[in-house]
Amino acid sequence: MMQGSPDIVGDSPAWLSFIWIAFTTALGLMLLGIYFIPVDWWVKGYLYMGTLFLTASTLTLSKSLRDRHEHERLVNRVKSARTEQVLSKFDT
Repeated sequence: MMQGSPDIVGDSPAWLSFIWIAFTTALGLMLLGIYFIPVDWWVKGYLYMGTLFLTASTLTLSKSLRDRHEHERLVNRVKSARTEQVLSKFDT
């Protein structure tokens, strides 16, 4: 039988706050830097578009990696449960 559930423990509120503060600060400073750079408006538009797509693709990538990791953990837990079941039938 499986002892405890290590999956219940999550990130601390301090860590989540740090992540959000770092993300918003980095994005805000990038947007501010683009705004004040002395170039034509179309260059700024290109930089804004690049920042938007880079941010969106980074968020999508991190979500996909997290989903894949959670899927692999679930598959491993199911395999472990099946192994436990087979072993318990073998012992009886």
